[in-house]
Amino acid sequence: MTALTNIMRKELRELVTPATILPIVVMALLFGSLGGAIGDIQKQAQAKPTIGVVPMDQGVLANVSLQVLKAGATFAYNGTDVDAALAAQGGNGTAVLVIPANFTASILGGTRGSIEVYWIMRGAGLMDSFSSGAVEGLLAAVDEAISAYLVGTGSSVPPSVVLAPTVRSDTVSYRGVVMEGVSPAVLGGMLTQQSTFIPVIIMMIILLAGSMVVTSMGMEKENKTLETLLTLPVPRGSIIAGKLLAAAIVGLFMAAIYMVGFGYYIGGLTASAPVDLAKYGLEITPIDYVLLGLSVFAALFAALAMCMVLGTFAKNYRAAQTLTLPVTFLAMVPMFMTMFWDFNTLPPAAQVLVFAIPFSHPMMAMRSLMFKDYVFVLAGIGYSVAFALVMILIAVWIFRTDRLLTGRFTRGAEAGARKGVWRLVNLPGRRA
Repeated sequence: MTALTNIMRKELRELVTPATILPIVVMALLFGSLGGAIGDIQKQAQAKPTIGVVPMDQGVLANVSLQVLKAGATFAYNGTDVDAALAAQGGNGTAVLVIPANFTASILGGTRGSIEVYWIMRGAGLMDSFSSGAVEGLLAAVDEAISAYLVGTGSSVPPSVVLAPTVRSDTVSYRGVVMEGVSPAVLGGMLTQQSTFIPVIIMMIILLAGSMVVTSMGMEKENKTLETLLTLPVPRGSIIAGKLLAAAIVGLFMAAIYMVGFGYYIGGLTASAPVDLAKYGLEITPIDYVLLGLSVFAALFAALAMCMVLGTFAKNYRAAQTLTLPVTFLAMVPMFMTMFWDFNTLPPAAQVLVFAIPFSHPMMAMRSLMFKDYVFVLAGIGYSVAFALVMILIAVWIFRTDRLLTGRFTRGAEAGARKGVWRLVNLPGRRA
């Protein structure tokens, strides 16, 4: 075997390790899941929406409108009772369209006809908006069909009415809050503006703080300062407490900076919002800001505790860089899921997965606080604290073993025997 072959084998052993292969596998799985999500988006965009129709008018233009709606949607109800139409929507309905009794007469008389739309909004994510977008397209098709009929019959209706024959009256219901004059597109856009950057910022803060802890452990091992610290007459619980408290102070400082910047961000959005959500009770109070800050801090503390455990496996600074991958993956999963879906519209298995990741709770806290869902926010804070405590207990257990010194978990008789041999070898006056 030549020297070149030996060098190649040595380099391959150092480069082809689980720490280098795992990131590629995880990224492949992540992109694969995103591809599946995009495929689901296309399927949902092509699916017919489920609606209820309440035609109070029997005129010709009302019949034209019904023909367009029947061709592009599935009717869950077709009658004259609005309450029954809303009740018939179940878990799949998107909206109830009410065509008033004077619809045809108004348009033929030169006045735009009114269509009342009662929206049933179940989520504010990207995937949740396709059904309402499909209904918006149907309403535009109704306008086109009525315009074509008026032009084809040579009606004397004014051109302004021919080009835009209908006017819409929107009422949206979301999380038990009924808002008149608001459509899902407007409400979803405002909620998206307020929550789009939150997952990204949370992920960046978690990755920054977590990488600091992991790389610090890797550098201490590489410089042999950690081994020296462990041989000092200092309780190992104190070592862990000191490291975590210092990291927690950094995390609290980051959370405070985040809350200050976020307050200015929300203030700017509120000033330029097309709808005043405060009149519907959808506003962030000082108590909400405190709860949001606690949620951010709890998630950061959980990330720091997890990174403390991961840092015990870092052999050096280089290896520590790859150990941040689990934290990166756990932060990216809820970031994408909260952008594409609302938590309430996720399948049960996905809800359990998102809730189990402590980093997801501050990403969802903002929207929950707007709708005063304090139970969900407090449950997320409690879970994040419990997750952090479990990670701390694992870190204490690892520090009490010889894992950091020998690379193996040894306790009890084996550890005592090793200490006895060390004392025997290093007896005063004994030389190798």
